[in-house]
Amino acid sequence: MRKIIVIIVLLLAIGLILVSFSELQNIVDTLQHSNWRFLVAALLFELIWMYNSATTYSVLFRLVGIKEKSHHLVLVATAANFVNVIAPSVGLGGMAVFINDAKQRNHSAGRVTVVGVLYILFGYIAFLCVLALGLIVLIRRNDLNAGELTATAILLLIATAIGFLLYLGYKSADELGRALAWLSRLVNRILRPFIHRDYLQVERAYSFAQEMADGITLLRGRQRELFWPFLFSLNNYALLICVLAFTFLALGTPFSIGTLVAGFSIGYLFLIVSPTPSGLGVVEGVMTVALNTLRVPLGTAALITLTYRAVTFWFPLAVGAVAFRLLQKEPKEQVAADGKIE
Repeated sequence: MRKIIVIIVLLLAIGLILVSFSELQNIVDTLQHSNWRFLVAALLFELIWMYNSATTYSVLFRLVGIKEKSHHLVLVATAANFVNVIAPSVGLGGMAVFINDAKQRNHSAGRVTVVGVLYILFGYIAFLCVLALGLIVLIRRNDLNAGELTATAILLLIATAIGFLLYLGYKSADELGRALAWLSRLVNRILRPFIHRDYLQVERAYSFAQEMADGITLLRGRQRELFWPFLFSLNNYALLICVLAFTFLALGTPFSIGTLVAGFSIGYLFLIVSPTPSGLGVVEGVMTVALNTLRVPLGTAALITLTYRAVTFWFPLAVGAVAFRLLQKEPKEQVAADGKIE
């Protein structure tokens, strides 16, 4: 079964590359005319971003009573990011990687799910803080339009729904179970005409809700400690903005802090709400237009966007593919002997 999953994931990745072949050619042409020193700095900050993401997971794991090795979490987090790209689902696709790893390491799948949901929620909250600054810049420059407002509303709706599910788990395992069962029935109703069977087991929703509630219960009285994963999440976006700054420098283009924050905010906003993998095709167009409205020449804005996406999309995708393969090669008996819940 593991081998089948690996084959399916790798085929999806190959398909993504083939579909995006023309964009890859444009990126290669762009990189050849860039200052390689600043590109190296951008790649270094992207690696720091990967490590910071894993550190965020590490803090959340400890909050729900799970001890895990940092270097292993770097591997899992990077592989999860890879799966999120090739199988987009509002950041939930990579959670399957964590849950599968949890089962092999004798961790509670429910607690690990709580970690994944908290990671996504803190990421959205931190990004909303950055987005607020970006929208202020656009308002001051009279560049805010209905598209950005609609995408922001969608993001707020997603974050609210995730927060509401966590609240239900905090309040009552039974209420969370009923909510998950309703969602399971909804998914089954949508998918049944295509697969002619139930995709999710409704009964499993209640036992899974109990596991999640147990993990959420561990957070009671530790609200102050939740500030740390929020700071790490905020740092993630600071690192990505630095990558964008190095991209401007690599192409010899002057910029202001307002241009960086607003351009990044709009690009990342549509990365989240886009139906394509990590906003592929959508972010390239939207971010180019956004930078152009922020007084960056259109041709230069396109080059900056392609270079930025090479560092923040294609580079992590390649690293994540390697991490995913290494994760699948880990011996089961060695993995099962590692960390235990305390």
